[in-house]
Amino acid sequence: MTSFSLREIADFLAATLEGNAGLVITGIAGLVTAKNSDISFLANKAYHGQLQDSSAGAVILREQESQLYSGNKLIVADPYLSYARLTRLFDRSLAIEPGIHPTAVIDSTAKIGNQVGIGPHAVIGSGAVLGDGVIVGAGSVIGEGTNIGAYTRLAANVSIYHDVVIGEYCLFHSSCVIGADGFGFAPDRENGGWCKIHQLGGVIIGDRVEVGATTTIDRGALDDTLIDDGVIIDDQVHIAHNCRIGANTAIAANCGIAGSTKIGRNCTLAGAVGIVGHIEITDNVHITGMTMVSKSITEPGSYSSGTSAIGTREWRKNAVRFNQLNDLAQRLRKLESDAD
Repeated sequence: MTSFSLREIADFLAATLEGNAGLVITGIAGLVTAKNSDISFLANKAYHGQLQDSSAGAVILREQESQLYSGNKLIVADPYLSYARLTRLFDRSLAIEPGIHPTAVIDSTAKIGNQVGIGPHAVIGSGAVLGDGVIVGAGSVIGEGTNIGAYTRLAANVSIYHDVVIGEYCLFHSSCVIGADGFGFAPDRENGGWCKIHQLGGVIIGDRVEVGATTTIDRGALDDTLIDDGVIIDDQVHIAHNCRIGANTAIAANCGIAGSTKIGRNCTLAGAVGIVGHIEITDNVHITGMTMVSKSITEPGSYSSGTSAIGTREWRKNAVRFNQLNDLAQRLRKLESDAD
């Protein structure tokens, strides 16, 4: 069992400690469920009422709220950020030890760094390069000529296609696919059907990027698809060919980004956002859930589309009226013209 003294935790977080420095902490829990051996945190004033009744061994909170709690406490500027940092100490994710499993298939031309861990039935293609400390989970495949930076981790069954470049300290969750063909086809009017456009570009991913389970990032048609440093991508996201995603942008689950879209730095896309291709979104843009973005966004800020859920009966009435908007607008213009 992982355990730390309250003093060790305070030092790790650079927090001000008030209380029993020798108390042993073995886990992190919410205010309601925490035991005496757990540490908890208060990051939202909505949970003030839970504070005094909490059985937590210690609580992380702000200076201005410290008087609300008489138990052991760690005082910090940002309790939620401190909680996030603290989870690293208590992470129980199963880690692959350095070494190569006997069932792994590694091409003789691949270059493997020091302290690399390669799990059962993983496949490493010709000319691939794995930096120091890289972890490759069971059943994962790394294609020809792909370069993976130091201390990047692949969970089980990750597929990295050929000629992909990935930076350091990245994390790829199970069943994500990096470097699949973009959706490129030309209409073949002479013969009917479609003529495939072979995708000749690659994917370049920066440092400290996290990609969620079953997410797909397509390779470029001619130029590369680019994902900058610090980008975080949730599960079941699709990023099409030749997109460019700026540093520290966050993309939530079920978003779909069409080809050749450029998204700036420090943007956030909430769940199920859809973005058409060949547009640009500037830095520091927040797009709320289920928004459809159909044109470029040139000014920072928050953007939304669609309507919130209402009763079905009311929605049906509004849907009928929506179809009447153009007629109503024309009648209003006529009335305004007649009035003039």
